[in-house]
This record gives sequence, C-alpha cells and structure tokens, in this order.
Amino acid sequence: MEFPKRHQDKVVNIPERKGKKQRLERGFDGDRDNSVSPPPTCSGDEGHRTLLGEVRAQVDVLSSTFSWLEADRAAAKHATHVLAQLAKNEEVVNVIVEGDAVPALVKHLQAPQQLIEGEEGSKPYEHEVEKGSAFALGLLAVKPEHQQLIVDTGALPHLVNLLKRHRGGSLSRAVNSVVRRAADAITNLAHENSSIKTRVRLEGGIPPLVELLEFTDPKVQRAAAGALRTLAFKNDDNKNQIVDCNALPTLILMLRSQDAAIHYEAVGVIGNLVHSSPCIKKAVLLAGALQPVIQLLSSCCSESQREAALLLGQFAATDSDCKVHIVQRGAVRPLIEMLQSQDVQLREMSAFALGRLAQDSHNQAGIAHNGGLEPLLKLLDSKNGSLQHNAAFALYGLADNEDNVADFIKVGGIQKLQDGEFIVQATKDCVAKTLKRLEENIHGRVLNHLLYLLRVAEKGVQRRVALTLAHLCSPEDQRIIFIDNNGLELLLGLLGSTSPKQQLDGSVALYKLANKALTLSPVDAAPPSPTPQERDARDIEIPNIRWEVFELMMRFIYTGSVDVTLDIAQDLLRAADQYLLEGLKRLCEYTIAQDISLENVSSMYELSEAFHAMSLRHTCILFMLEQFDKLNARPGFSHLIQRLIPEIRNYFVTALTKPNPHDLRL
Repeated sequence: MEFPKRHQDKVVNIPERKGKKQRLERGFDGDRDNSVSPPPTCSGDEGHRTLLGEVRAQVDVLSSTFSWLEADRAAAKHATHVLAQLAKNEEVVNVIVEGDAVPALVKHLQAPQQLIEGEEGSKPYEHEVEKGSAFALGLLAVKPEHQQLIVDTGALPHLVNLLKRHRGGSLSRAVNSVVRRAADAITNLAHENSSIKTRVRLEGGIPPLVELLEFTDPKVQRAAAGALRTLAFKNDDNKNQIVDCNALPTLILMLRSQDAAIHYEAVGVIGNLVHSSPCIKKAVLLAGALQPVIQLLSSCCSESQREAALLLGQFAATDSDCKVHIVQRGAVRPLIEMLQSQDVQLREMSAFALGRLAQDSHNQAGIAHNGGLEPLLKLLDSKNGSLQHNAAFALYGLADNEDNVADFIKVGGIQKLQDGEFIVQATKDCVAKTLKRLEENIHGRVLNHLLYLLRVAEKGVQRRVALTLAHLCSPEDQRIIFIDNNGLELLLGLLGSTSPKQQLDGSVALYKLANKALTLSPVDAAPPSPTPQERDARDIEIPNIRWEVFELMMRFIYTGSVDVTLDIAQDLLRAADQYLLEGLKRLCEYTIAQDISLENVSSMYELSEAFHAMSLRHTCILFMLEQFDKLNARPGFSHLIQRLIPEIRNYFVTALTKPNPHDLRL
C-alpha cells in the first residue's frame, strides 16, 4: 500500500475470498441422491468405529466399481454422495480421510477409459460420478491440513480436465454441474496455500477458468470467478496469467450483472488482481472498471458493496487524478451512507476508501460538505481497532483542508479527537497529527471565521469554538479571542455549568489556556534587596513571632535572600505579610506551592486569601483547574469553584491583557 508523506496509512487486512463449504453446498439439493441415508454421528469410540466402518464400506464400493457398467456407475454415484453428505459435517472430515476416501475419490474424478463390450456409445450416469467425487473432495479441502494430501494424490490434473468437459458440445445439466464442482474444489484446495495456487497454474487450470467466465450457466460463472479470485490472491504469476488470458473485459461486464452473486465474485477477482499490483490496477482502470465498481456501492448485496469500497480504496492509491475521478463519478455519497451501516465490515471498507480519497486536497472539502465528518467521528468510538484507525486516517486527510476546520469544530470534532480512547498506537499517532494539522490551520481567514462564530453562532457552537481555540490557538491570538470576542466568558460559563462534563471541559480548556499564555508565571521574580535606610533602623518591636521566624526575616532584610523550608514557610509568610516584605512573601509562596495536593488545595487557597498571597492564590487556581475531575467529587469543592469564578476571571483578564515583553522589545 502507498502512504502519504506525513503519515503512514495502516494496511487494511484484505482477507482472501474463501470458497467456503456453504458455497459448495449451494444448489446441492437439486443434485442430491434421495436414497442416501442421514449421516451417522461420531461421538465416542463406538461412534467413531461406526462412522469409520461406513466410510470404508463406501471406499470399497468406489474401489470395485470403476467401469461403465450401469450397476457400477450407480453404485459409485451413490458412494460419492454418501461421502459428500458425511463431509458436510467438519467434525467427521478427519474420519473420512482416515478411511482412505481421498485416493478412491480422486480415482473417480476421471471416467473409465473403455466401454464394456456390447455397450458402445452408452455412458450411464455420465459426469455424475465425477461430479460427486469433486464435490466430496472440495468439502474435505475445507480443512487446510487435507489440501496437500488431495493434491499429492493427483487430484489437480483431473479437476483441470473436468473444467474442460463443456468443450465436447454437450451443454447438459450434468456437464454444468461437474464443471462447477471442479471449480469449487480448486477454490478450496488453493485457499491460503500458495504452493497449490502455483500448482493449479502449472497444471493449466487458469485458461479454462477464464473461459468459463463466459459460460451460459450463471452458477458456472460464479464458480469459475470464485476459483480465479482465490488463485489471484497474493500470487503475482497467477495474476499476470489471468490478465494475459484476457479475463478483464469479461470480469468488468460481470460487474454490471443483475445477479448479485456474479458481480460479488467479479469484484472480488478484480480486487485480488489489483492488490499490490500497480500495473494491473492501471490496466483494470483502462478497461473501464471504475464506473461499474462505483455503481456497486449502491448494490443491494452488502458483500459487493464491501468489495467495491475496498477496490475503490485501492484504485485511489494509483494517482491523484484517479482520486478525483472517483469522487466526480459519484462515489462519495454512497460511501458516506455505508459509514452508517449496521455491517462492521461495510463501515470499515468505506472508511478505508474515504481515507484514501481524502489524501487529495480537491476531495477533502467535498467529503466534509457531503456529511462525512460526523459519521467518521462517530466511528472513533468503535471497539474495532482497524475500523477506528481507518476512520482516524480519513479524518487526518480532511483536516488538511482549511475549509474543513470550522466544520470540525462545529460538530465537536476536536473534543472527540481529544477525549477518544484509541486502541492501537498508530491510531493515537494519527489523531495527534490530525490535531496538529488543525492547529496549523487556525490563522488568517480560518481564525476570522471562528471569531465570527464566537459572536453570532448558537450557544453550543460558540462553546465548542472557545474550547477548541483554548487548546489550539496561537498565544499571540489569545487576547483577541478570549478578551475581545468573549471567549473567556464562554469558558467560564462552562465552568459554572451544572453539567459535570461541561465543567470538566471548561476547566481543562482554561488550564490549557493558562499554560499557553506566555506571560503567565505562578511565582514572580523576587524584588531587589531592602534599601540601606532600613538597615540603619535600631529599635523595632517584633511581637508574636518565633525566634526562628524572626531570624530568617532579619536575614532576608539584610541579605535579600534566604532558604525557606516547608516547616516554617507559613509562619514566615504571615510575618512577611505583616511587615510588607513582598520579596520574602514570594519566596514563601513558592515553597508552600510545592506542597499543594488534592487534600490541601482548599486550605492553601484560604491561606493565600488570609495573607494576600496572590502568587500562591494563582497557583491554587491552576491546580484546581488541572485536577478538576479528581477534586469535583470532594465535598464543598463545587461551591468553592463557583465562588472562585470572579477571581479566575480577573486572573485571566490580567494575564491576557498584560503586554507581552517580546512585543515590547520589538
């Protein structure tokens, strides 16, 4: 997969399109031998012995009936059907293999070579025994551990020959069925087995499968496409041969079929052909696949929708022009609708496709304008890591367009990104980069738009804008946002709300705002040393002060500095306030501030009020804002924070209107 320069897209797990037992069984009822008894169960030693005996009995029949005698053909047909019925139960598949059924079934994949004397031209149950054998072997191959045994026993050449049975000109139901069962068996044998996929190609299996795509029986078309789908998965030589056999025009026509099963298989083949194959991807696009794939997004078949979305995501990695063409041809709206499906895989594949499309600047605003933001943000709540990441990656792309910034904020996207619980580290990194992109776009006309919303939008939007700007705005813009355009009052309104969530959002934003204000400092620098006149004073009465406090106070008066320890800091603060020693007060406040905790912050604030300790008071306020979620559950804190709102307002007004020393130097 290809990645944008500034962020690596998580590779979507593209599963091999498996030919499952259910597909093998589809349509079997019409072919069933009604004389077949229900399969025995296999529970316990006795059940195992009974079942094994039944299997070996059928194997004996197959071993002794390889002729064109009508009785032999009837018996062989019945035996293959019995074994197929048993093989439908995966719990007994191992017993069937244990009973040596594989060699017997493989033998009957081909017809007897010579006719019985006197029966020239008569071929009783022609194709029927081979069909039953192929069907049973396909069911056994559902278990990967049996695939190699079946191939090593010589099944592949016979199965490939069965694919060619229609070439004799007899297009009967029996011919159709045997061809279909052979294709299904190849599908299961090659599933997730790279060496068998290669063996199928070497045995000449791909050309007849491509030829069967044009077969008149839709069931045969589906089976052939299913086999090609499996053979193409992660096998470049197979992919190239399928394309060289001119399969693409027929596959693209199949995309337009009214039969959902046909277009589902066709889009699956094309998806596996283009995966990690840029040259084939271009060939598929040149062959006209884009529009029919986009149309499949609106199919009633959810599997086809999913495959189409995945394929569009792969197409979108080709080049920027292809991304634009996909959007221009109407893919965005159905993809956004799929984001809201009940099907998790549909949501994942549509998010994947939109994520790829959103890496082009021409598409980003269009996806947001068509309503893509909110469903993508909602997917961040998913407990599916891959789905969550695909949504995050799509949002990362949308955040690159400054026209989307206000929309992100209006729908609460920033809070969603900040508060989300993300499963994998790659998603966390993606979200962090998305927030950074948004922050980089908050200037110029984007900032002017947000300021306009602060003034005129409905209250909920105003609050979201204020919260966002507290986190993402530049420090140089804080005054115009929070003082001149009422942003501070919006944050204080949240802090004073009766909603715990709004209170927490407001406190977090105010704390972030305080940290970003370049002029804020909880402890100012100490003033210069006392003047010489003070030092000449002789008789000064110092009542109600301990000797240790007096000694430190005198040392500060005469030297301008002193080491303040925590055990004496509060008494020394009281004395410094009493005798107007501002520098000493600040040193005491700094020492006391180091000891602020969840347990004592309220009393520390009361201490700052009692002794007019503004620096300590501001430190307490910042601590309360920072630890709001932990403090809010404590008795009396809610009342305290409401009482402090005027003080918090004064604090921020002073901080945000104070001239920036950097500006003054300029």
